[in-house]
Amino acid sequence: MKVALDVMGGDFAPSVTIEGAIQAAQQGTHALLVGRAPDLEAELAKHPGAPTFEIVHAPDVVEMHEHPANAVRHKRESSINVAMRLVKDGAVGALFSAGNSGAVMASALFTLGRIEGVHRPAIGGVLPLLHSRVFLLDVGANADCDAHNLLQFAQMGVAYMRHIYGTQNPRVGLVSNGEEETKGNALVQATVPLLKESGLNFIGNVEGKDVTRGACDVAVTDGFTGNVMLKLAEGMQELILDLVREAIMSKPHYKLAGAVLRPGLRAAGRRLDYTEYGGAPLVGVIGPVFIGHGRSNAKAIANGLLTAACPATATLIPALASAVASSAG
Repeated sequence: MKVALDVMGGDFAPSVTIEGAIQAAQQGTHALLVGRAPDLEAELAKHPGAPTFEIVHAPDVVEMHEHPANAVRHKRESSINVAMRLVKDGAVGALFSAGNSGAVMASALFTLGRIEGVHRPAIGGVLPLLHSRVFLLDVGANADCDAHNLLQFAQMGVAYMRHIYGTQNPRVGLVSNGEEETKGNALVQATVPLLKESGLNFIGNVEGKDVTRGACDVAVTDGFTGNVMLKLAEGMQELILDLVREAIMSKPHYKLAGAVLRPGLRAAGRRLDYTEYGGAPLVGVIGPVFIGHGRSNAKAIANGLLTAACPATATLIPALASAVASSAG
């Protein structure tokens, strides 16, 4: 499936995004490059022998520090807006951007619109676990939510895990500060009865430790809490790897043991590396949209494009729409 890449999005754009597009093309996914054509052509010229890409000129850029909605409204020819219109017009099947996530969401709402019945779209993050994965949402789109928002996040999360990963009956957990129903803030306590009556495989409240132990397949929370959880998880992953490296280098015999264990340690490192997992889907809008870290490197960009181009993505929106519609009925 053809994917539009917002080449101007990200802390290290356009050089790193071009490198990521080349890596993805070498793995069979050719992105349509959206951005300032002269800049894109100059970057491509630094890679002799690189695949040929189709370029769509977009003269404006939404910077990372700009107010999302205002920038999207006033910069109609920004790379985010131009790429989003390509999705709406059917010129591409999906979009990937590592740019201003708020602007990506605003552009998706203005250009694509919400799936019928969806109150608020959410950003979902896939976290690697020991023997499985968990889909955490929302991880940043909605800092303030009500109970009905969390219910819909659960419905869309279940549909995503079933459709993309083949999880037949995803277990849903509601993130809280305790497993008991009496725990949690007002939002959690108002959401519990809705999830109980939803027909979903709701297992109850889950604490942070339960999420990482694989107690649920879909972990639901508001965007403020989810973003803190995601960033903390990424920071802990980096800390663990740094501690292991420091320990191995601390003594000569540890270095020898580290040399023996290097293949296993590298494999574990890849499991923990966020760049291996591509973009986070923006679920709830009428089109497949994936958002990457602003600090994404070339590998993260490439994997984001590969995720967006996954064959199952082509039929994701009907699956999400069906999940929301069935609950409404």
